[in-house]
Amino acid sequence: MGEAPALTEQQRGELRQLGHVDILIGIPSFDNARTIGHVVRAVQAGLAKYFPAERSAVLNSDGGSRDGTPDVVRSASIDNYRTILAAHPLLPVHRIVTPYHGIPGKGSALRTVFAAARAVGARACAVVDADLRSITPEWVDLLITPVLEDGYDFVAPLYHRHKFDGTITNSIVYPVTRALYGKRVRQPIGGDFGFSARLADHYLSQDVWNTDVARFGIDIWMTTTAITGGFGICQSFLGAKIHDVKDPGVDLSAMLVQVVGSVFALMEGNEQLWRSVVDTEPVPTFGLEYAVGLEPLQVNVDRMIGVFRNAAQELAPVWERVLHPEAFRQVQALAPLPPAVFRYPTELWVRTVYDVAAAFHKRTLNRPHLLRALTPLYLGRTASFVLETADASGEDVETTIEGLCRGFEAMKPYLVDRWDSNKGGGL
Repeated sequence: MGEAPALTEQQRGELRQLGHVDILIGIPSFDNARTIGHVVRAVQAGLAKYFPAERSAVLNSDGGSRDGTPDVVRSASIDNYRTILAAHPLLPVHRIVTPYHGIPGKGSALRTVFAAARAVGARACAVVDADLRSITPEWVDLLITPVLEDGYDFVAPLYHRHKFDGTITNSIVYPVTRALYGKRVRQPIGGDFGFSARLADHYLSQDVWNTDVARFGIDIWMTTTAITGGFGICQSFLGAKIHDVKDPGVDLSAMLVQVVGSVFALMEGNEQLWRSVVDTEPVPTFGLEYAVGLEPLQVNVDRMIGVFRNAAQELAPVWERVLHPEAFRQVQALAPLPPAVFRYPTELWVRTVYDVAAAFHKRTLNRPHLLRALTPLYLGRTASFVLETADASGEDVETTIEGLCRGFEAMKPYLVDRWDSNKGGGL
């Protein structure tokens, strides 16, 4: 089956009528009518305030919303620029609402943004999530200026989040990506990025748009591709990330399968590079980092431990095939522990993730089944993290996550050994 074009002829015609644009901001959406109006207005204000002399456009790449999201985008406007800005913008901010084509998913939406950026000759671009409640006009400056003025190709977001928000990032995606590729990009799946025209062209040239990347792995793919492609990378502090969050113990299994599966799949194509990385380094950071107020997030620890405990019985044959024998023994020993003393040690968690990555590589099990079997292990580790950091400050939690990252870095030889082993699973 051939790959669908990123833009239809009608869309190309609309972009030709728009003409050259210096800055393009993309907002992928699906049923985000409740929040997208605020996002569009914040982006408009940011473009008008910080880039008044640049020709700008906002592109809503919508996935077939049924709640009126495109209508909200079309009607979103700032009632009075003078209440927000010191002066009127020199040029208007154009708004475009267009459906994306290809397999359903955020990746297809972003492919439309990349193609539109090429069509209008944009010099700098950004994408922001449609469910943001904490976005401010300053985000536009912080995502675009490093590209326009400092020559960076990729600007990752740096947020302050509730200590129990983003647990998949904190426990797997960030430490693994950092250990593999050597760059300390704190939010590799943050959802809000700045990028250059050069990088957008590189993304479009990759043969991934009929794969699962286009369905759900786009954020980690964008970050990893920027790193492995040798592009200039930085991050910008955006303040608080307040969006539609969920208890990490509820309804995150599908996300874990999708995102972690993408991390492991990217390891296959970049093996030669990550094998050669022996140390990590920080990336340049823009923006003044400051303390922010965060919304509380309730976590059901008992439920997470219950899922882990049940899986220790039901999935024992699967875990035994995947985990190193000593890791399997230690994991099983955790199951009967009551919450008061339940702890999933850092070293054991690193071994767990690296064992699953190696099993993914060797196809020890059907890959979706393997990743679903990781889910209760992740819930056990997350429950342990919540118990350990219940009274910790945000700064203390970052210290804990830094220790976890260093554990993944130090045990990278273990990954290589498990990856190269000719024997399957825990044998």
